[in-house]
Amino acid sequence: MLMVLVINGQKQELKARTIQDVIVHYGLAGKPIVVEADGAVLTAGEWETTTVRQDMQIELVHFVGGG
Repeated sequence: MLMVLVINGQKQELKARTIQDVIVHYGLAGKPIVVEADGAVLTAGEWETTTVRQDMQIELVHFVGGG
């Protein structure tokens, strides 16, 4: 289902049903990330069961190493 979501402050139209679908869309599956949905931090175990809804606010924070 095509849905408008707010990802890291930007409106995006994505085909997604769950938070996991969003993570896969952005190529972040398997990477160390933190996900916040509508102000709540989600554990990795919640990603597949958390259904996205129209205009949901999602923050995806991934870590980049360097020196």
